[in-house]
Amino acid sequence: MTDEVLYEQAVELEQLMPRMLRRLYTSDPDHPANDLPLAQLRVCTILQGGPRTLSAISEELAISVSATTQIADRLERAGLVGRVAGVGDRRTKYLQLAPHGMEMMRTRRELRVQRTLAALGELSPEQRQATLDVMRAMLAASYTVVQDPPNGDPVGLRQEQG
Repeated sequence: MTDEVLYEQAVELEQLMPRMLRRLYTSDPDHPANDLPLAQLRVCTILQGGPRTLSAISEELAISVSATTQIADRLERAGLVGRVAGVGDRRTKYLQLAPHGMEMMRTRRELRVQRTLAALGELSPEQRQATLDVMRAMLAASYTVVQDPPNGDPVGLRQEQG
């Protein structure tokens, strides 16, 4: 394959992926997650993986701890997160999703799964398997060519690997 063909394929994939993701994963306009600023939604997404310290969240988002604290304060006032003491060291405070935040993120994810299910249902079983195989291979290839960012793992990538 020539470098020109490979380049054209990369350009097409770069255009296709965001379009597909927007079509499948843009929330219902009435979903409460749409009312959140992106930074707050990113924190809630991180917390789906379990409680985190504010410093761990700030590293994952590559923002200051004070900015993370402001985001956490807003989310706490909205009843989406809560602060809890650490088990081993009660001086360490963790941020975790509150029941309302867990439900909001669960319904957001379920909507995304249902849209993906509907799209996959339009494909033959062979096409579905081929799609999954190609996506897994592309993700694996991305780990060989893109270095981890200096401030830690982007939201969700570490959880998805494996």
